[in-house]
Amino acid sequence: MNAAVTNMAVMFGVMQLVKRIPFDENPDYVTYARIGYLVAQLACLAVYYFCSIQIKKKNDLTVLKYVNAKNPMSQEPGELVTTTNRDYDLAEVSKSVRGILMGMGIVALMHFYFGYTNPLVIQSLIPFKNALESNMAKIWIWGVPATGELKRPFKPAPGLFSSLAENNGPQSEKAAVKEAETPVSAIQAKAE
Repeated sequence: MNAAVTNMAVMFGVMQLVKRIPFDENPDYVTYARIGYLVAQLACLAVYYFCSIQIKKKNDLTVLKYVNAKNPMSQEPGELVTTTNRDYDLAEVSKSVRGILMGMGIVALMHFYFGYTNPLVIQSLIPFKNALESNMAKIWIWGVPATGELKRPFKPAPGLFSSLAENNGPQSEKAAVKEAETPVSAIQAKAE
């Protein structure tokens, strides 16, 4: 099942449960929600920390070449990226950790400034679920081989408007990499 669909189902289920928790009547429940949220976020960070340890331990220096997705607002082609599996995986882990920290900042703003308590409970479950279902966790925790959908570079998760986009994510096909490696002067000479 698609991760976005299960996230929506979990979110709606948790929202119905949260409505029944009397946060106003018993302030201890708010404290429990805060503790649960903090523990869940620390668990998410621990998942990615474990992944980074495994990545560094394996030290896979296999060269990985791909073309970054081009900006749809620009006429320029995507840029060629040459890296290793180790560096690519560490960059993906870093991107995920930044996402968790950004989410923590938003929830903290909603809770402490605006006074909402429900996001504490909802965001205790969904990020942890996402961390355990991430590509990094599949490869480095669950031991799924990095083939098929898990082949590097990872394709972005399908979104609402992904079918409208021409170039959806990095390209690792040999033709795309070879075209990106070709100097601009050679392309101009072919055009003339």
